This record gives sequence, C-alpha cells and structure tokens, in this order.
Amino acid sequence: MNVIAASVLTFIGAFVAGGVAEEPVAVAAAVGATALAVGAGNAINDYFDREIDRINQPGRAIPRGAVSPRGALAFSVVLFASAVAVALTLPRLAIGIAGVNLLALIAYTEFFKGLPGLGNALVAYLVGSTFLFGAAAVGEVAPAIVLFVLSAIATLTREIIKDVEDIDGDREEGLHTLPIAIGERRALILAAVLLVAAVVASPVPYLCGDFGIAYLLVVAPADAVMLAAAYESFEEPTVGQSRLKYGMFLAALAFIVGRAALELPGSI
Repeated sequence: MNVIAASVLTFIGAFVAGGVAEEPVAVAAAVGATALAVGAGNAINDYFDREIDRINQPGRAIPRGAVSPRGALAFSVVLFASAVAVALTLPRLAIGIAGVNLLALIAYTEFFKGLPGLGNALVAYLVGSTFLFGAAAVGEVAPAIVLFVLSAIATLTREIIKDVEDIDGDREEGLHTLPIAIGERRALILAAVLLVAAVVASPVPYLCGDFGIAYLLVVAPADAVMLAAAYESFEEPTVGQSRLKYGMFLAALAFIVGRAALELPGSI
C-alpha cells in the first residue's frame, strides 16, 4: 500500500505540472523509480526494525519468520539499485531529488527514527517530495510546491500519532521518539495544531489560481475527515492515524480534480 500510495503521489505531481500527456515516458520512469525506492525503503526499515516489530508488529514478515533478515536486506539492495538505474533516465533536478531521497530512506531507521521529531520530519519530507519528484520529471516543479508543503504537514501529523501508537515497543528498544520525550498528550496536541495549520492553508492553491472551485469542493470533505481523525487520535491513536490516511488520499484526489477541471472548457 505504501508503494501504491507513493507512486500515485508521484503521478499527481507530474499531472499537476501538466506533463503527463507531453512526457509520458518520463512520468512512467518517475512512477517506477518511486515504487522501487519505496519498496526498498520499506524492506530496509523492516530489517533495522526487526526487534521493535517483535513487540509492535509481530505479524510482519521478519518477526513471524516468513523472511530472513539477510533476505530482506538483499531484497532492499536489489530494489535500491533498480530505482537508481531508472531515476538516471530523468532530468537532473529529478535525479537530485531521487538521490537525496534514497540516502534519506537508508539513513532513516538507523540514524533518525529515534530522534524526537527529526525522524517524523524526515518521513514527512519524503512523502511530500513525491509530488516534487513527479513534477521535476516533466521539468516543472513550481506547481507542486504547495502540494509538497501541505502533504508534508499532514504526514508529519500522522507520523506523530503513529509514534504514540507504537510507544510501548519504542520505549522497550530505547528509542527517544517525540511522545516519549514530551509525553503522549502533548505530542497529540502538537500533531493536531500542525494539521489545523495544513487545513487552514489548504485553500491556497485555489486562491493562487492554480486550481478552480472543483478543488475546494473535494478538499473540504478531506479536511473534515482529517480533522475528525486527529480528534479521534486522543482516544484511539490506531484508528485516528488510519482514518487520517483516508483523508490524505481524498486530499490527493482534490489535487487531481482541481487540475483536471482547469483543462475543461469554461472551467472556473
């Protein structure tokens, strides 16, 4: 699901930049590189997180014995190499974004995950940057910058809530995540404040003239779903972060609708 989601976001970045029809090969390469890189990142994350997952996620492949740690690491290396090979066919800016993201994926679990807020911020950047990568693949990054910012803030909110959900296993492994550092309730309040900021800023693409009224009609219910999910996280973090993801997908759909509406004759 992470691979599918990231690939879709990369495609949306290219679509919003107006390059899907003009550069179909580049778009396909960007989507393919994203899928390979995210698959590699998830595999290496499972490799480094195998002891934590025995507590938090015992049903994952390594804890339940379906895959060996060495097998997961080898699989990750193959996918990373494939992602690099595909990304090298893209324009320089896209290659630069891909290079930074690949290094970040490798470094995340080993160096950043246990640092209060920094690991969350890195994941938020990685998710948001899929929009930039897709846009850079077709040579026009500017239309995707607002999408990058809004997506990164919403992702940061979800990552903080997920850390609250995983606090027992993280504490057992000696990680110093944000909820452990400042307390669960304070972390959830911070997450809610960040999400409110993203919701308040969500009309910006419409106000800037990048999208028409159709964008607002779809992003409004997406905002409502995400706000409700953040509220619910104070009682049930697992349910809240899951529903927040649905709101984020709906917001991504708003970007597609907003751009597509502009292409129609007589759109506003």
